[in-house]
Amino acid sequence: MQLTVKLFAGLVDRIGSSVIEFELSGESPTTSDLKQQLADTYPSAEDLIAVSFVAVNQEYATPHQPITAEDEIALIPPVSGGDGQEPNETYRSQDGQYVITRHPLSVDEVTSKVINANHGATLSFVGTTREMTGAQRTVHLEYEAYIPMALSGLQTIGTEILERWPDTKCAISHRIGHVDIAETSVIIAVSSPHRDICYEASRYAIERLKQVVPIWKKEVWEDGSEWKGHQQGPWNPTLPL
Repeated sequence: MQLTVKLFAGLVDRIGSSVIEFELSGESPTTSDLKQQLADTYPSAEDLIAVSFVAVNQEYATPHQPITAEDEIALIPPVSGGDGQEPNETYRSQDGQYVITRHPLSVDEVTSKVINANHGATLSFVGTTREMTGAQRTVHLEYEAYIPMALSGLQTIGTEILERWPDTKCAISHRIGHVDIAETSVIIAVSSPHRDICYEASRYAIERLKQVVPIWKKEVWEDGSEWKGHQQGPWNPTLPL
């Protein structure tokens, strides 16, 4: 079976391409078969392939989910939360609440999307680029996203928040591409009738984003760079938070 497989972040560095054409053998191959055969073909990426998840048609797949030649396949390394799209583009959900963009972000713009006359609390979380991590000095960050799946993931977070905390509003915007020191990479705005819900929902949103949304961060230093993935134990985006 001939497949087109999309790759991201550290997998691109290891394998040398963001898209590969791959011949998957077997009568009824599964996602596990794909990972094993990719690891055999690209031994230099074997360790990273092992901890990556396969996405089938922009959804995280189970380990033994069947694959067909018509499926859209992507291999998702641990997320950190540009791809090869044209620069200066902005991608929005249909309702405009969720945005992925190469443009600088505005706290006022994102927050305005959740202001509600019946909500007494509005909270905006702003993530910015930190210069020093211990003794390591970051020069800038580079963000990459599997844009359609990432945008869908942001929308899902908003849906989960509304299910957990009814009568809330949420908006999330995330940068991709080059982000300098002290610049904003993500803004999460939440409003609700009461402040306790705002705090809980905002915390949930950023933790869930880092768990499931396929956005990757490369830290660029004066003497090198490294893709930063999930750093809180084994990564499994299919589990609830």
